[in-house]
Amino acid sequence: MARLRPRKDRVFSGFTESETARMENLLKERGEESLKQNFCSKLATSFNRSAGRAGKTPVTWKQIQSCIQNKLQDVKAKTTSSPIASNEPVAPPHVPVSNDLPDCSSEMLKVQMVPDLSELEFEARSSKDGAWYDVATFVTHRVLRSGEPEVRVRFIGYGAEDDEWVNVKKSVRQRSLPLEPSECQKVKVGDQVLCLQERTDQAIYYDAHVMKIQRRLHDIRGCRCIFLIHYDHDNAEESVRLRRLCRRPSY
Repeated sequence: MARLRPRKDRVFSGFTESETARMENLLKERGEESLKQNFCSKLATSFNRSAGRAGKTPVTWKQIQSCIQNKLQDVKAKTTSSPIASNEPVAPPHVPVSNDLPDCSSEMLKVQMVPDLSELEFEARSSKDGAWYDVATFVTHRVLRSGEPEVRVRFIGYGAEDDEWVNVKKSVRQRSLPLEPSECQKVKVGDQVLCLQERTDQAIYYDAHVMKIQRRLHDIRGCRCIFLIHYDHDNAEESVRLRRLCRRPSY
């Protein structure tokens, strides 16, 4: 079964303010215990029976678990210092880095072309499935004999055993932005987007392009427009709602 690396604030945004506040308080009180299926199932039942959810799509325990997991990851990520601003870390012993190779930090600055990396969030493409995941930290860096810069990435929600070496120029970029219902007009035919591909055993983000847009009037549930997208990695096409799309940032 493929691994699920949820992206914060992206997959499930259909919670009310009171529900979000309740989950945040429960996370503070119970910590990781609030991620248990039993606990999330009871919370889902409570939410779905509340007057505030009348007329809204029922939530599942998996959606609640994912939301709480994302919030937990956010808390952990904020306590992690920026690897670019900190002292150069030591490379893992099993991955030798030659001392005569040039420093990669200047290359990263050129590639990203932004003034202050410490205030940005990044995503990286995994070599294992070609999908994009949020970066928790850059553990270390190196430059190959070919001159290509690489960074060792730790993904949000995963430990050191899942770290990967990725090419800075090809597989690291500023984090894509989740779209709000009021922003649907920003999406145009031909745009490159990041789309959540939902399958029975996984839900992960891939690069895609917008092929066609069916504009619809918004209602109490938000944007009802339909977007026909073409996935770049497997050439599949699918009609999706706005909630599954993220746009690329513009400088």
